[in-house]
Amino acid sequence: MVEIPEHLRKRAEEARAKAAAKAAAEAGGTAGAGAEMTDAQKSAAAKIPPHLLERSKAAKAAAASGTDAAPQAASAAPAASTSGASATPATVGSAPVATGPGGHTQRLLTVVKSGSIQDVKSVPQDKVHVWPHLLVVEFAAALFVTAFTTIFSIFVNAPLLELANFNETPNPSKAPWYFLGLQELLTMFHPMVAGVTIPGIGIFLLILAPYIDKNPSNKPEDRKFAISLMTVHLMFWAVLVMIGSFFRGPGFNFVFPWEAGLFFEL
Repeated sequence: MVEIPEHLRKRAEEARAKAAAKAAAEAGGTAGAGAEMTDAQKSAAAKIPPHLLERSKAAKAAAASGTDAAPQAASAAPAASTSGASATPATVGSAPVATGPGGHTQRLLTVVKSGSIQDVKSVPQDKVHVWPHLLVVEFAAALFVTAFTTIFSIFVNAPLLELANFNETPNPSKAPWYFLGLQELLTMFHPMVAGVTIPGIGIFLLILAPYIDKNPSNKPEDRKFAISLMTVHLMFWAVLVMIGSFFRGPGFNFVFPWEAGLFFEL
């Protein structure tokens, strides 16, 4: 239920007070010509606007003329009386109802805009709920990747080598391809710098990217910062992985694969 505003309540109370004062003034006028008005009635009559007083006088005059015309109409009507039948009484019309301009019987208190009570316009939302919109897509993607990995592993054997022999160390000894970029950094910098500082700075920049570039556009020309940062990151790591995979030979020395051969196994 909509709560009525305070200014409308005050206006309604004032209207009721004016109506009560008007009724008291009319009752005092019909009681007698010599009857005196009380102080409350005088103060209430003083608050009534002049146009309302004129409308009230016109309504009382119309009501008085209507009551005078009713007996005349009743006496003019022929009385149909037969033996054993009673006369039908004349029907007297009800008193006329006071109306405003245009014949309206209601009064407008105020005009309230629809937006202050109920917002009829739908506001577009650029956000969706995590459930079910996001989680359903992620769950479906996880199921697809799991099914693809399972089917692929059934038909393709993993490229595993023979059991490790601690008496014979392979030369060169390389990490899996996804770690060769980090192993390549270890040949250039101190282990603290290559293993912690540089990867930490790259990850930290990737974490800050959504907060620095807040442009919601999907166009590449509008997302230059994010695209540049991701491109540099991928190219930097891809170059290190390719160097460690194809350009490192025995002793993890730099070689050309078309001269010394390929020292790389999956």
